[in-house]
Amino acid sequence: MAMAERIHMAPRRRWLLIAVVTLAALIGAAGFTSLGVWQVKRLHWKLNLIERVDERVHAAPVAAPGPGAWPDISAERDEYRHVSLTGTFRNDEEVLIYTPSAYGPAYWVLTPLDRDDGTVILINRGLVPEEFKDAATRPAPEGTQTVNGLLRISESKGWLFSRKNNPDERLWYRRDIGSITQALGLVKAAPYFVDADEDSAGAWPLGGQTVVSFRNAHLSYALTWAALALMCVVAWGLFIRVEWRRK
Repeated sequence: MAMAERIHMAPRRRWLLIAVVTLAALIGAAGFTSLGVWQVKRLHWKLNLIERVDERVHAAPVAAPGPGAWPDISAERDEYRHVSLTGTFRNDEEVLIYTPSAYGPAYWVLTPLDRDDGTVILINRGLVPEEFKDAATRPAPEGTQTVNGLLRISESKGWLFSRKNNPDERLWYRRDIGSITQALGLVKAAPYFVDADEDSAGAWPLGGQTVVSFRNAHLSYALTWAALALMCVVAWGLFIRVEWRRK
């Protein structure tokens, strides 16, 4: 009787094993396929972003958005737009944003620019290495200035492992415009900042340092997920083939 029961149970166990393996293969293939499709969508998004940014960066400068447009400013529609604005710098209220660079430890120099309409826009005048951190070591722009540059959106996150901002020393670790304007007591301040183009004189701060290249590895990721999905199907097929021969 025991032998008969074992013979009777063997096919049932085999079918249970086949069902479990089939379910696992189906879940794996479906999951990897979904990830591959998602990466393809990300690829199209990244290509559109690159095309949009490249078009904006190389376009002729347009007037920087005024207060009426501020509520609708967005990264998708406005970031990296080439803009132009005129005003007077508040050189005694500049702030520094620490950043690693090819020069070693360095700082972005952000200076408020007063415009004739009473608004203020923070201008990232460029990069300075450690030895030019002190404002007294470099010339300051005086009088009315016209600035051309790229519109940038406030940064909510700094670089990896960045420290906390230190408003008392006017030292930040990310270009958080809301925090900076609040610390400086600026009113009617724009919610964005402008990365100034490189000065033809090549003096510090060094402008024109905006990184406008974007890593695009989505195609390789999509192919990897597709390969894994195919491997699930092939492995399932080999398993079924072996089980069929055993039967």
